[in-house]
Amino acid sequence: MKSSIFLIALVFLFTGCIESRAQFRKYSNDFLNIGVGAHALSMSSAQVASVDDVTAGYWNPAGLLSITDNMQIGAMHSEYFAGIAKYDYGAFAKPLTDKTKAIGLSIIRFGVDDIPNTLFLKNPDGSINYDNITSFSVADYAFIGSFASTTAIKGLNWGVNAKIIHRTVGDMAHSWGIGADAGAQYTMGNWKFGFLAKDITTTFNAWSFTFTDEQAAALLSADNIVPTSSTELTAPKFILGGTYDYKISDKFSINPEMNIALTTDGKENVLIPSKFLSVDPKLGVEANYMKTIYLRAGIGNFQYVTDDITAGKKNLIVQPSIGIGLHIKKIVIDYALTNVGNFSSSLYSNVFSLRLNLINKTPQ
Repeated sequence: MKSSIFLIALVFLFTGCIESRAQFRKYSNDFLNIGVGAHALSMSSAQVASVDDVTAGYWNPAGLLSITDNMQIGAMHSEYFAGIAKYDYGAFAKPLTDKTKAIGLSIIRFGVDDIPNTLFLKNPDGSINYDNITSFSVADYAFIGSFASTTAIKGLNWGVNAKIIHRTVGDMAHSWGIGADAGAQYTMGNWKFGFLAKDITTTFNAWSFTFTDEQAAALLSADNIVPTSSTELTAPKFILGGTYDYKISDKFSINPEMNIALTTDGKENVLIPSKFLSVDPKLGVEANYMKTIYLRAGIGNFQYVTDDITAGKKNLIVQPSIGIGLHIKKIVIDYALTNVGNFSSSLYSNVFSLRLNLINKTPQ
């Protein structure tokens, strides 16, 4: 079992990085598509139009201008695959003095720790020595700096992200990359529209490998390829969205939102797949009472799966999610129940996130 986990990790590394030339990789840097904040995850990540807090640094930097406090701090921790993979997020955001601009910083880590390194499990004479097993971590990091500003057009804000990405596979391989996002939000009455161009500059990761002579020899003896260097490219992705603020009373309102993601990295298993643009919709709704108690639900991750029982017929499946939120003075606590597959999977995750609203701009 330990040997299998190690081989899976190496296969994941090699299949993504063997080539010595730059190329687009489908699902490249996919850890940046998991999402942040239990608020958003409970709505199936339908956020590009409505996001108005510190998590806007991830979902749409233009939303930072909707922050009504002088500073916000956010954090989230979640675990996937029965706790094997851990995802951590922290961020802060602050409107600048003139209130027409805002800045933010977000940090993300997604990793698997304590993976057994079984390269030297066997001694040169073929005997097995468990004392030779060590451990290593595979981790992805993202550092996102955000800037947002108003425009001369009433109700229209824009924002940009600069991203630094660092990925590591123990002491054997690491990569550095940079990229950028650009977004906008437009408010018209009770309607709000959003747009985000992710990786608009084509994000890249430059990989380098530092295998020792002993590690390289162990890999070659098992008929593996020892990579040297490579550059991995992430294709742009475009997200469009709209939300409506439906006020039922002075105390109760409902906010539905729909997002449509357009991917450009080739045909994907989504609702509308194509080689040019694949279309992936997400639907979410939030109901709140006095801006204090929130109930949320969403549906997304539309995929086609082959049903062996019906002679290979493909069925459309979806991923639902639900959540709640509680706003107590300067503290916001959100919870989401979601998964990484679909409704037929038992791999549901409980996600909690916390937000602190510091130094109110004006008394409420």
